[in-house]
Amino acid sequence: MWLVRPAEPDDLDQILAIAGTQCARLSSTLPKQGDALAYKIEQSLASFAGRISAEDDPPRFLFVLEDTETGDIAGTAGIDAHAGNGQPFYSYRRDALIHASHELGVSRRVEVLYPSHSLTDVSLLCSFSIRPGLQGTDAFELLSRARILFIADHREWFAQRMAVEIQGVQLDDGSVPFWDSLGRHFFNMDFETADQYSGQLSKTFIAELMPPNPIYVTLLSESAQKAMGQPHQITVPNFELLQREGFQPGNYLDIFDAGPVLEARTDSLKTLVTSHPKELHGTNEDTGETCLIAAGEGEQFRCTLTPVAETLDDKLKVPVSTWHTLNRTAGDRVRIAPL
Repeated sequence: MWLVRPAEPDDLDQILAIAGTQCARLSSTLPKQGDALAYKIEQSLASFAGRISAEDDPPRFLFVLEDTETGDIAGTAGIDAHAGNGQPFYSYRRDALIHASHELGVSRRVEVLYPSHSLTDVSLLCSFSIRPGLQGTDAFELLSRARILFIADHREWFAQRMAVEIQGVQLDDGSVPFWDSLGRHFFNMDFETADQYSGQLSKTFIAELMPPNPIYVTLLSESAQKAMGQPHQITVPNFELLQREGFQPGNYLDIFDAGPVLEARTDSLKTLVTSHPKELHGTNEDTGETCLIAAGEGEQFRCTLTPVAETLDDKLKVPVSTWHTLNRTAGDRVRIAPL
C-alpha cells in the first residue's frame, strides 16, 4: 500500500538516493547534500508541528511516498506556504514592446522578459521527485494530490493563489539552452551550481547579478527562444497532471531555464473542490470506488488510496487495513477525493 506522510530524519538516506537519480534541474529544490536535506526535513517537521509561523520563518512542508509493505521511500513532494520564504521570489514576466517609426512606416512588436517578484508570497508546490518507474501510476497521482488534501484541511496556512515551477528544457548533454544564452553571461558559475543556490539558500543573488532592464528575446539564441515556456520531457506527466488539477501557464517563466510557471486560485483546485469530510467506519469488503483518503492534523497527516463505500448519512466505510495505515479508528474524521 502507498502512503504519503511527512518526511522524517530516518528518511534522509533514501531521499538522498532519489535526489541522486534525477538530473540537475529536476532536483534543485530537493538538496543532494546531507546537511542541507537534514535541515530541510527539520524545518518541515517544525512546520507540520505548527512551531513556525508566516511572521518569522514561513512554513515549508516536505512529504514522502512510502511503500508500507517494505518501508521504502519512492518519492517526495513539498509545499512552501509562501514563495520566496520571506525573501523576493524571482521569475521572468513575458511582455512585449512596440518599436515604431512614423517616418519609415515601420511598426514591430518585440517580445521582452522583465525580472519580476510578483509571485512572492503565493503558495508554491515544489520538491516533486519520484522514481522513474512510477510516473503515470496511481502512486504518482497520490503523491502530487495528497498535498492539496493537506491544504484543504489546513487552509488557513496557505495563500489565495498557488504556483508551481515546471522544470524547463535541458538537453541530453546537460546543457540548458536558456541559461547558456542568458544566465551564464552574468553568473560566474555553472547552471547546476546557480540553481542549487536558489533552491537551498534564496534567490536574492539573482537581483544582484541579473540585469534589471528588459531582456529582448530576439537577442537570445534560437534554441533558447524555442525553450521558453516548454517543460522538460521528464516533467510532462507532472505538467499534465497539474493542468488537470486546474493550474495553467501564465506570463511567468523560471529565471534559470525558462520553464513554465503554472498558476491557480487555491480554492478552485480540483482536488480541493471535489474533496469532502467524512466519518470513518470499517467494512470487511475490499471493493468500491478507489479514492484518495487523508486524515490527521499537522505532523499526524497521512494520505493513501483505498476502496470506499459511502452511506446516505455521510459515513465512509473502508477496509480496516486502511485505518491502520492512517493511524485512525472508527468515528474519526477523514477527507476523501475521487482518484
